[in-house]
Amino acid sequence: MSQNPLPGASNALTMGIVSLVGAFICCGPFAIIFSIIGLSSAKKAEKLYMANPEMYTGYENVKTGRILSYIGMAVALIYLIFIILYFGAIIAFIGTDGFGSGI
Repeated sequence: MSQNPLPGASNALTMGIVSLVGAFICCGPFAIIFSIIGLSSAKKAEKLYMANPEMYTGYENVKTGRILSYIGMAVALIYLIFIILYFGAIIAFIGTDGFGSGI
């Protein structure tokens, strides 16, 4: 019996990589979108694989994609928290007249 590539496994892996790279390099919190897509694809592929494991190959890509998606989501959430704290500190600094116009 020939084995077929698992549908959605490469998509899960790709979205996991994009979320991780996006969280570190360019778009920070927007990488959460790619993480969610990667986790959704991994769940669908895993469900399909568990129904008939001897028919498909590439389950390793599903596991790797899920791990990368979780890491990308964690990094993006940490980045989002830092952005909120950063702008909150700036607003608090401006609101308390922190630039020193008083004598």
